[in-house]
Amino acid sequence: MSAPIETPCVNICVVHRESGLCTGCLRTLDEIAGWSGYTPEERRTIIDALPERKALLRQRRGGRAGRINRGG
Repeated sequence: MSAPIETPCVNICVVHRESGLCTGCLRTLDEIAGWSGYTPEERRTIIDALPERKALLRQRRGGRAGRINRGG
């Protein structure tokens, strides 16, 4: 029996509209779709790049803070 495939998936599967990244694991849809076909080295390269992608997600703020930032 083979070892389980390493994955950054955290079961929060929502794609950020502007960046195209999953907000849970920070992978692109292409990376998610091709994940099982990647070599362990290819998966590790992507996993190592994920922390840098966090900055690409702009946080949406609602409520009072959101209105203040929009000037309304």
